[in-house]
Amino acid sequence: MKAKPVIPRGQAHRDVEEAIAHYLSEAGESVALDFISALEKAYGHIGRHPTTGSPRYALELAIPGLRAWALTRYPHLVFYVEHPSHIDVWRVLHARRDIPAWMQEPDEV
Repeated sequence: MKAKPVIPRGQAHRDVEEAIAHYLSEAGESVALDFISALEKAYGHIGRHPTTGSPRYALELAIPGLRAWALTRYPHLVFYVEHPSHIDVWRVLHARRDIPAWMQEPDEV
């Protein structure tokens, strides 16, 4: 199966920028770069195997098709919806946040 392109929304980009800034200030450049690497690996996995993400929040938030995939070694979840031609990444959130509240924030596509 061919991998689908993974396309983050604007809010997902902002989430990632916030996480990188946090890791740079609190843990240093190598940790921030490792976070980026873990995110790239997660995006690659999601693009190749989109149905492996957890549908838990789809039920809780009543968002059909929403799935979440955890980053390796980082407490972040990638929230996405699979479409026929691509993977739509909605958010990249720290797992300890109030996920339902953060997912309700409006975003442009």
